[in-house]
Amino acid sequence: MTDPVRARLTRVCVLVPTYNERENLRRIIARVRAAVPEADVVVLDDNSPDGTGQLADAIAAADDQVRVLHRAHKEGLGAAYLAGFDYALRAGYDAAVEIDADGSHKPEQLRALLAAAEHADLVIGSRWVPGGRVVNWPVHRKALSVGANLYTRVLLGMPVGDATAGYRVYRSQALRRLDLTTVRSQGYCFQVDMTWRAVRAGLRVVEVPIEFVEREMGTSKMSSDIVRESLVRITGWGLSYRRHQLRSGLTRLRRRGTA
Repeated sequence: MTDPVRARLTRVCVLVPTYNERENLRRIIARVRAAVPEADVVVLDDNSPDGTGQLADAIAAADDQVRVLHRAHKEGLGAAYLAGFDYALRAGYDAAVEIDADGSHKPEQLRALLAAAEHADLVIGSRWVPGGRVVNWPVHRKALSVGANLYTRVLLGMPVGDATAGYRVYRSQALRRLDLTTVRSQGYCFQVDMTWRAVRAGLRVVEVPIEFVEREMGTSKMSSDIVRESLVRITGWGLSYRRHQLRSGLTRLRRRGTA
């Protein structure tokens, strides 16, 4: 039987979540289509008031490899990607790619991520492994990201350098093994949540170094609410994980003592 992790990816969809990204959308779609012309692009628009959804429809009308999913409300990154994953699975794609609409994730690096996905369940485009770098980020943003990832690694014991990264390739088989119906997290906490689920499910996670470039146009969606949600949720997961470790260790000690 063919190893499913090593099976060739023949149908790939690139998920592009949008909210008020009209000025970036045409450019990012063109770059994705040029970099990986065989892949389909799926725009996940949260009813953007700036007309992003209408522009996406116009682009899709001229290119049959571009699709648009119109969502009724702004529900956050996690909800948008979950809708995209559902679409990808129902449509029979072999893999789903996460990429930001603002150009911070270079489509020209997608080939490297897809190549790594030939031998992995989840591929993360990582800023914080050797070879990865960030361009045009202020010091406080870099400190926040590095600190969040360090906190996550220590608390969850998760061997991933950039668990908050948003440039990813998920094999469809991997998505089917994760209980997506129970995912409630948003922001970059959603990325940690999905990584944590993949690690606990025994999936193979591979990091590929990327160059991350801060957006040139539009407004960042980062907010204090996103940071707060991540801190609360990751702390809760970590404490639960450490309590389970402690109970398991005590149980083993008792068994040895009575052997």
